[in-house]
Amino acid sequence: MRVGENAENAENAENTETAEDAEKSKTAEDAEDFDVEEALALVNEGSSRRAPEPGRGRAGRGGAPGSGSASFEAHGSAGSGHGTPHPAHSQEARHQATTWPQARETAARAARAGVRRAPVAVPLEAALGLVLAAPLTALCDLPSFDTSAMDGWAVAGPGPWDVRDKGVLAGHDEPDPLTDGEAVRVATGARVPQDTTAVLRSEHGRTDAKGRLYATEESWHGKDIRQRGQECRSGDQLLPVGTLVTPVVLGLAAAAGYDTLATVPRPRVDVLVLGDELLTEGLPYDGRIRDALGPMLPPWLRALGAEVTRVRRIGDDAKALHKAVTGSQADVIVTTGGTAAGPVDHVHPTLRRIGAELLVDGVQVRPGHPMLLARTKENQHLVGLPGNPLAAVSGLLTLAEPLLRTLAARPAPEPYTLPLTDAVHGHPDDTRLVPVVLRGDRAVPLHYNGPAMLRGVAAADALAVVSPGGSRPGQEAELLDLPWAAAGIGVCFT
Repeated sequence: MRVGENAENAENAENTETAEDAEKSKTAEDAEDFDVEEALALVNEGSSRRAPEPGRGRAGRGGAPGSGSASFEAHGSAGSGHGTPHPAHSQEARHQATTWPQARETAARAARAGVRRAPVAVPLEAALGLVLAAPLTALCDLPSFDTSAMDGWAVAGPGPWDVRDKGVLAGHDEPDPLTDGEAVRVATGARVPQDTTAVLRSEHGRTDAKGRLYATEESWHGKDIRQRGQECRSGDQLLPVGTLVTPVVLGLAAAAGYDTLATVPRPRVDVLVLGDELLTEGLPYDGRIRDALGPMLPPWLRALGAEVTRVRRIGDDAKALHKAVTGSQADVIVTTGGTAAGPVDHVHPTLRRIGAELLVDGVQVRPGHPMLLARTKENQHLVGLPGNPLAAVSGLLTLAEPLLRTLAARPAPEPYTLPLTDAVHGHPDDTRLVPVVLRGDRAVPLHYNGPAMLRGVAAADALAVVSPGGSRPGQEAELLDLPWAAAGIGVCFT
């Protein structure tokens, strides 16, 4: 674990209780859910709070007030990676981090500021989950000819009718016209003969010994005939630009004559997994731990509409990180860990070295406050996620989701709230994202929600946005659906 990320080890935070201050103990009951800095802030709420130690908590997290964007020069040596104390690491600088709503808006705005990417034509089978870059206009009438809506008889004029020997099936050439008093067997979807006045369903007719057809239910002109152009005429706009391609959209496009669709291309994402301590197989040993983010991030990013072009494990190697970042042709680079100011935290120094524009440097959200967003070149951004798993999830939802959604031209989800069944402790200054399950019209907060834990979010339907100060039972909270829990078209893992 790198210096500067220790502050997000929720399971190591201990409850604090003294006989002198029982109320502080009550406030710290859930300290196991917080990192060290969060626990101290809760216990000391209402009293003067000291600045975090160098290399812990908010070290190097100060951002430019207001705009959420800053140059690296504005931070002096902040983010040097050596854990050196700096004025930017003060408690005052901590409050200069970008607010959670502002960080999400900054990420979306950053995507809109780039050069618009050219649409791509993709075959129907590859278009699921993409967004239309051109209107879907009917290439033919739907239906393109008069068809039978039911199995039965096509009839002409009033009955009874003489029935032809040979019936009409779907997919065959146009049948001979009918004359008044004639009928012919017809299948659902088959082209009805010219001058057909109605289709008599099989259950609504009977034939006598001479083969004459009689109606047993009332019929009328046009009954059970799908008229040509009933759904649309050639040239009609069926769907506008910006429509998400769902399975039904694919079906409509095929029916309307399309083989390919003009779509907004998926944003390409390179994932760089940092950390010498990470294992790719087997059990943890000798201070080394399994890499949870390498397996988790690519499918999650695909669910957000991205094309994951590369996953590289770089370790704590500043030269390798610099080479990977400068050599990437992706639209977005996602890094894991190394976003604080410890001796092996190389993300800030690398961004400073290449002259990147820092858009978000620290967010007032728990877990995940040391996340960042930078513009590395004209049409490329880097999202720096913290190394702890739930903190990385927070960074995905805060910065990566709005950035990728906007790049892919996907519609923003409609915000909604539900009351929480239980009280949730809050950070005095920062937003909290807490895993919840949905039960009817309420959200139930889950345990195991510390920054290093995935047990809670693995069972969750959504993350609740808990405002600074916490939430009482029954209080409404905004919810961020997890893409697979919403069962939407966003679930596109391949």
